Amino acid sequence: MSLNIDIGLFKFDFTDCHAVLGVSIDANFKDIRQRYLKIARLLHPDSTAAKEIGEKQKANDLFSKIVNPAYEKFTTEHSRAEYLVLLKDISKRVKQDQNPPLRYESSQELAKTNNIEQIYQNKLRQLALNQYEDFDRVKTVIAEISELNLVYLMRQSNKAFSSVSQPFPSTTQKSPEQPKQTSSPPPEEQTPETLVEQYLRRAQKLMEKNNFPDARVELQDVLKLEPNNPMAHSLIGIVYLKQNQLTMAKVHINKALQLNPNEPMALRSKQVLAEAVPKIAGQTSPVNKAGEGADKPKGGGLFGGMFGGKKNK
Repeated sequence: MSLNIDIGLFKFDFTDCHAVLGVSIDANFKDIRQRYLKIARLLHPDSTAAKEIGEKQKANDLFSKIVNPAYEKFTTEHSRAEYLVLLKDISKRVKQDQNPPLRYESSQELAKTNNIEQIYQNKLRQLALNQYEDFDRVKTVIAEISELNLVYLMRQSNKAFSSVSQPFPSTTQKSPEQPKQTSSPPPEEQTPETLVEQYLRRAQKLMEKNNFPDARVELQDVLKLEPNNPMAHSLIGIVYLKQNQLTMAKVHINKALQLNPNEPMALRSKQVLAEAVPKIAGQTSPVNKAGEGADKPKGGGLFGGMFGGKKNK
């Protein structure tokens, strides 16, 4: 599947990744990632509401061939730098043409208004709202957003690029003036936690406290956002294992290994499952309400120290 769009910024032999994701030109990485996760829930094979096989295939093609490549442009230092250089170059070219032919009413209105920022954000929000609801209209909506972006750059490029000068997570790149380190390096600049990272962190803390029901809720929220998150599958597999729900534990642990055979938590989960099954099968004492056998060793049993947390007192 290809876009084959010749409207807006696409006219410059350029893939307008902002238009594909339905985010503004001056969006920061946090906004881009949140938008990507929202689109993923609509299109991913594990979460799409599409019922027909043909519709499911359209959703998968949009996600894997259009949305994912656009999002990847923002996820590494090299790719986003290259993308922004091209975008800045195009912005210089469009500023020279003050009367480009415009197809859509939204961009025509933006070209005439004095309230550039508000009209741009409002029109973009309206278009992005249902951008991926009708799979057959996705390309049309992307084209309209891209034409809106073209007009915005034509009229507001300086403001747009000053806003995105440092919108993305920092990397480990060192400053040329940085002296040789003779002691512990300074901490790297912390980037904001994503929603998924917050859920995973809370789930692990709850597991350290043996609060497995609440941990499972947190992990289920992760899987709603990222159905193929291997760490989430690993952790929820352990939660089910601690509650003696072996079938569900095996399903999630196997899914984690299928997604990433080298993911450390997935490998540890497999080991825990292998160790736990014969112990549970040989139990003679009843299982309590928390799903723990009476012969569970002290200090966390098979799970003690798994997450690096302190043992409960």
